[in-house]
Amino acid sequence: MNEKGSIIQDVYYVSGSTAILAEDMGKALLAQFQGIRFREEKIPFVHTPDDARKALAHILQQSEGGQPLIFCTIMDQETRDVFNCPDVKFFDIFLNTLELLEKALDTEALREPGYSRHFTISKMDKRVDAIHFSLEHDDGTKPAEYDEAEIILIGVSRSGKTPVSIYLATHMELKSANFPLTSDHLDKHELPKEIVRNRKKVIGLTCSPGYLHNIREKRYAGSTYASLANCTKELQQAKQLYQRHNLKVLNVEGRSIEEIAVQAIQGIGLAQKNGRSRSRDIDGRKI
Repeated sequence: MNEKGSIIQDVYYVSGSTAILAEDMGKALLAQFQGIRFREEKIPFVHTPDDARKALAHILQQSEGGQPLIFCTIMDQETRDVFNCPDVKFFDIFLNTLELLEKALDTEALREPGYSRHFTISKMDKRVDAIHFSLEHDDGTKPAEYDEAEIILIGVSRSGKTPVSIYLATHMELKSANFPLTSDHLDKHELPKEIVRNRKKVIGLTCSPGYLHNIREKRYAGSTYASLANCTKELQQAKQLYQRHNLKVLNVEGRSIEEIAVQAIQGIGLAQKNGRSRSRDIDGRKI
């Protein structure tokens, strides 16, 4: 405990590769324990037992006998076993699940570190193309090219279009465009023809007036733009546009960028298409 009485727990994410997976899975589990503060460190590229012993010595020195948590994704058994000692609380993220899968599939796993993060050249090219497209079609730029987009986000100012669009490109390899609904469209109750033509891949973002008001107030405090009355008006006009063109609508309030992105692709049916695509990749071990 620290001087204020709160619990502090040291946590280490150890891997034979980047340690990104160990960290992601560890954080997801630790998020369930809100009353504890975690001091976290990532230790990647632990390839040999000697590397492991050096890492363990560092961990024990830093933690000063506090029995730290270790989340591990090391595949090599001899290297992994170095961390399985009484001075730490050791969690092997892969081992039990991998052994169960081997039995279920009646075949041996590769057990190669970092394999899930190996990309083929074509896969990397797809991601780069998606990122370039999303950056070039941010905030209403080049709507004439919306036919090439895989998903289009629309919404009033500050409704989260840009960060979600970039996430869709960088993490899901989707060509995402986003378009702001300004007074020109809201007051005229009409959408650009490029959006109407592609409405099957359009998601309309929305939220409550109070939520939008609080976001705008942080940047433009006291302005008409940020006023609750103006936020209410814009969101109501946007809702009418969504209904008029029968668009899928997603409420972003209280949701993370990741949640919004996943729900957006589900809304227009992209999740199922991506699932079929990725199932083919499993046979080629590209995931």
